[in-house]
Amino acid sequence: MAQTPQATEAVELEVRVAATPETLWEFFIDPEKMTRWKGRRAELDPRPGGTYRVELNDQAIARGEYVELVPHSRVVFTWGWEGDHPVQPGSSTVEINLEPDGDSTLVRLRHTGLPDEHQRVEHTGGWNHFLARLATAGAGGDPGPDPFAEGAPKA
Repeated sequence: MAQTPQATEAVELEVRVAATPETLWEFFIDPEKMTRWKGRRAELDPRPGGTYRVELNDQAIARGEYVELVPHSRVVFTWGWEGDHPVQPGSSTVEINLEPDGDSTLVRLRHTGLPDEHQRVEHTGGWNHFLARLATAGAGGDPGPDPFAEGAPKA
């Protein structure tokens, strides 16, 4: 019999970006830079307890609070979706670590607290999509229009 995954299982992803940690840090705390790679609007108050709210489209609005900020190195925020969704705002946690790697930075993402395997699979797909966009934007490129902004369903 297959073992049921536990809610403590994490989504763990990484991407190498041709930029410094100092450059990439801004993409997690500055609303204008955030929307270059994720979301069409962002309300960010980067301090512990401050608002993290990113509107992908009319149906998909991620909301939580910043938990920990270590400049140019680490950002942690809670995560969930506004509206009727199994992952409610603040019910899961996203940790981002920025590690220098030569002329690049390894961006390591760990998302915990997702309620089931379906949500982990859906969020893995979403984070892969957005990390690829971050890699382009963080390196100074244009990732182009985000198909999620056109109303793609949220996870």
